[in-house]
Amino acid sequence: MLKSSPQQLINDALTAPSWSNTRPFKVCVATGQVRERISTEFLSRWERLSKFRNGNLLTKIAMLLKGAGLPTSNRLLARGYVPELKPRAERVGKELYEWLGVKRGDRKARDEQWAKNYQFFDAPVELFIYIHKSLHIFAANDAGLMLENLILSAHARGLGTCLQGAVVIWDDIIRDEFDVPSDYKILTGLAIGYPKDSHANNFGAHRLAPSEIVIPPKRTE
Repeated sequence: MLKSSPQQLINDALTAPSWSNTRPFKVCVATGQVRERISTEFLSRWERLSKFRNGNLLTKIAMLLKGAGLPTSNRLLARGYVPELKPRAERVGKELYEWLGVKRGDRKARDEQWAKNYQFFDAPVELFIYIHKSLHIFAANDAGLMLENLILSAHARGLGTCLQGAVVIWDDIIRDEFDVPSDYKILTGLAIGYPKDSHANNFGAHRLAPSEIVIPPKRTE
């Protein structure tokens, strides 16, 4: 378990600014047996989804009819990225797997690496962040500010964190363990634990130059 409680980190996180001070987010804190049950079910779903992705046509049809392992939330993620953003995602994926020594055509190794998301990278605490549907992008903005403060607080206390978009496709698993209001939708997960001095944790993602995101004015005079 952690020396600093998740509540301490959340208390620091709540110093972040918010849209009219609405705080349109909720946090589920999974530890102990709750964490274990969620992880076990995630891994079970991922195993079934992997079989679907790697199976032949007949296997895929049979699994589609059963709905085995398919996403129950955020299905839009399966559409992929728009042309402007896709190269960035492809680059970091390619560089990460190369760093880990996972070859492009090795589906088994790739699936095993992805499964670590559902073990929460062995972190003892997993947070699931929900945002209120009514505020749309503004709720996501507020949650992002809150999360940044939480992550900084964790790192100041000697902890490591990992944001996890991979957990948002099976929202029903989390709702089985937490009474999440229906007007909230899942945004992301966050693993919290003590970082290991491992090869994987020394990976550095490519950073954009400011010129790649700053939009210049149409007129300079």
